Amino acid sequence: MMLVGLGLLYLAIAKGFEPLLLLPIGFGAILANIPQAGFTEPGGLLYYIYYIGIDSGVFPLLIFMGVGAMTDFGALIANPRMLLLGAAAQFGIFATLFGAILLNYIPGFDFTLQDASAIAIIGGADGPTAIFLASKLSPELLGAIAVAAYSYMALVPIIQPPIMKALTTPEERKIKMQQLRTVSKKEKIIFPLAVLLLSAMFLPAASPLVGMFCLGNLMKEAGVVDRLSNTAQNELINIVTIFLGLAVGSKLNSEAFLTVDTLGILALGAVAFSIGTATGVIMAKIMSKFSKEPINPLLGAAGVSAVPMAARVVNKVGLEANPHNFLLMHAMGPNVAGVLGSAVAAGILLALVGG
Repeated sequence: MMLVGLGLLYLAIAKGFEPLLLLPIGFGAILANIPQAGFTEPGGLLYYIYYIGIDSGVFPLLIFMGVGAMTDFGALIANPRMLLLGAAAQFGIFATLFGAILLNYIPGFDFTLQDASAIAIIGGADGPTAIFLASKLSPELLGAIAVAAYSYMALVPIIQPPIMKALTTPEERKIKMQQLRTVSKKEKIIFPLAVLLLSAMFLPAASPLVGMFCLGNLMKEAGVVDRLSNTAQNELINIVTIFLGLAVGSKLNSEAFLTVDTLGILALGAVAFSIGTATGVIMAKIMSKFSKEPINPLLGAAGVSAVPMAARVVNKVGLEANPHNFLLMHAMGPNVAGVLGSAVAAGILLALVGG
C-alpha cells in the first residue's frame, strides 16, 4: 500500500493527474501504512482528521461551498435548457448502480445496495459528492471510490473525445451556437436561492450539498461579502483540500484496497463516466431535433460535473471540427448543471438506500 501511495504521488507530480487531491491522498496512504506509527488509530492525527471531517460529512460540504463561490451560473441562466443535459449525464450513475449489483453474480464480488450506490456516484465525475456519499453509505470503500473518482476526473481529456466523436458527425460538431444573452446581477442572486428552495421542497436529502453550493455562489454574486467569497474560493478550500486528501488516504489500507472489489470499482467507474458522457451527447442530439435553433451535440458531454475540464474538452473538440467554433461559454451551462445534477443524484440515492 505504500507503493500504491507512491504511485498516486507519481501520477500527481509527474503526470499532473488531479494533483491537488492525489498528492495528499497518496501521502496520506503512506502515513497510514507505516507500521507502529499509529496515524489511523485512536489518538492518531489521521484518525481525528477522518472522523472530524469525513465521517461527519463536513469536509465535502465545505469543498462544495468553495466550488459554489467559484462558479458562474450565467451561462446556465441564459440558456436554462442546458439543465436537461446536466440531468441526462447523470444517467450513468443509475445505470452503474445496476451494474454493481450484477457484478455480485461473479464469484469474489459482494456489493450491497449501499455499496453499489456509493460506487455509482463516480459516474458524476464529482469528487466531493463521491466522498460525501461514500462516507454515508459505504465507508469501507471510501478510499477506492475517491481514488477512482478523482482519477477519472483527471482522465476527462482522454476518455471523452472518442465517445463524443463516435456519437456525432463532422457536420454536427461544426454547428455554431448563437451568442448568449447578458444575465443581470439580480438573476444571478435569485438563482441560488431558487435552487435551494426547490431542493428543500422536493429532495431534502440533497439539501446539504446543494445548500452549501448555493451559499458559496450567493456570497460571490451578492457582491457585499467579497472577503468571505475570496476566503471560500482560496484559503478555506485549500486548507480543507489538504485535510480531505489526508483523510481519504488514511482509508487506503490493504484490507480495504487490495481486493477484487477495488478492481470492480475502477471498472464500474469507467463505465459510469462513459455512459454519462454518451447519454449527455444523445440528449443534446434529441434536443437539437426539436429546437428551432440547432444545438451542437458536443455540449452534452459537458453535462458531467468535472468543472471546467469537461467544458474545455467540448471546446477543444469543437475547434478541431471548426476553428471558428468557440463552445466554451455554452458548455459551461451544462457543466455547472452537472454539478447540481450529481448533488441531486446523491440526494436521491441517500434518500432511497441511506436507511
